[in-house]
Amino acid sequence: MSIYDAPVATLKGEPASLADQQGKALLIVNVASKCGLTPQYTGLEKLQETYGDRGFSVLGFPCNQFAGQEPGTADEIETFCSTTYGVTFPMYEKVEVNGPDRHPLYEQLTAVPDDEGKAGDISWNFEKFLISPEGEVVARFRPLVEPEAPELVSAIEAQLPS
Repeated sequence: MSIYDAPVATLKGEPASLADQQGKALLIVNVASKCGLTPQYTGLEKLQETYGDRGFSVLGFPCNQFAGQEPGTADEIETFCSTTYGVTFPMYEKVEVNGPDRHPLYEQLTAVPDDEGKAGDISWNFEKFLISPEGEVVARFRPLVEPEAPELVSAIEAQLPS
């Protein structure tokens, strides 16, 4: 199964498909509104603004599995993201990224190791997965890697469709 086959829903709960994103470089991120790393939304939005017209998109998946740091409803999450950080990238429904109810998309993503060779569970909010335009998971960045980090930016630039 490719990442494009995983069933997803918009933040509003409407059925959606990642197939709509096929052909783009993607950065899939599990996000949270009440986390010490929440200011990373600023950097994520900057990536969206910088590369969005070059075949790239950030995709946000809210998750409440880490210390209850995403307790809000879909409307609360949407309002927070748009008014506080001006988020324009697609946001999807709240999902579980670890455990027995792990979302099928995250089943695929967590199988990919980071640069230290460690695969498995998501460690915290704002873990990032870079997807090639062909739908392959090409890199995994742990939560403390800022969106503006040179290694993340160069990895994105290397995946932009020509």
